Amino acid sequence: MAYISFQPQDYFNTVLWTTDGTGNKALTTGHSTDMVWIKFRDYAYDHRIYDDVRGVTKKIIPNKTDAESTTTDLASFDTNGFTVGSNLNSSGEGGLVGWSWKANGSGSSNTDGSITSTVSANTTSGFSIVKYTGTGSNATIGTGLGAIPHMAIFKRTDTSGFNWFVYHRSLGAGKFIILDTTGAEQSSTSIWQNTTPTSSVITLGGDGGVNASGGTYVCYAFAEKKGFSKFGSYSANNNADGPMIYTGFSPAFVIIKSSNDTRDWCILDNKRPGYNVVNKDLRANETDVESTQDRVDFLSNGFKLRNASGAYNSTGNTYIYMAFAEAPLVGSNNIPATAR
Repeated sequence: MAYISFQPQDYFNTVLWTTDGTGNKALTTGHSTDMVWIKFRDYAYDHRIYDDVRGVTKKIIPNKTDAESTTTDLASFDTNGFTVGSNLNSSGEGGLVGWSWKANGSGSSNTDGSITSTVSANTTSGFSIVKYTGTGSNATIGTGLGAIPHMAIFKRTDTSGFNWFVYHRSLGAGKFIILDTTGAEQSSTSIWQNTTPTSSVITLGGDGGVNASGGTYVCYAFAEKKGFSKFGSYSANNNADGPMIYTGFSPAFVIIKSSNDTRDWCILDNKRPGYNVVNKDLRANETDVESTQDRVDFLSNGFKLRNASGAYNSTGNTYIYMAFAEAPLVGSNNIPATAR
């Protein structure tokens, strides 16, 4: 029996391009794009995220605490991808990578929570974009997922100085971790109110990072879907023959972070370079260029650690991860996935 009835590229994909100075450039992802995360591979420039709910001209930077800014980096979200503007296709700027998700367009009003939010939700793939205005006191926001989020990433957009707060099911509702720093998990009752998200809402405290009175926010919420996405944790063995993490699919994209140590957020995908060992990574909390070192193997049913570095597999460390599929172990065509 197939794990999923769709192809993963219908809802997530990675695209690569090299700047050529020809002006706007249309990129094909295989799905209508509602959120895209872009990074230059060859230059130490910021990461950048855009989504259809806030609008194609609005940029936020995962490695910084900056407020949302207006830009012409993107020209449009398209039915089969997205179009980058000329400043992301300037001659001589080198290669870029874009990680693209499909939600459900520009969103609609959601009243499931105590805060009325604007939500673009895809219940098939378990991804939603939530835009809301904070109250400064305990509240809830609807996600539109119809399933419990396993990970949620929050950013205040109206003013600078606020971190990117991350909920991850492996840490629990009494803890959070910050995307734009190397910091370890932190305990707090003022972020998620020690309340696990439900299939309809996420609970927020009054912390300014997630719910200041009058503050504007975006949340990217993810529910796990068998054969398409996986959110979990693993324990290190400090060995090049590292642990194997079962996901039930061949990965297309993985983010890894040590939850109990000060380490980077490491991003790997199946397009850079396209074979095992997957040895090109980018760091979500840094502007660094793409680095090369043996990291992991992408297998037909998960990924296996292939080094003993602190960022991936260091003694005494626990790591959280987020992964999306290239192909499920058994797909809708009943053809088993293979390793790279």
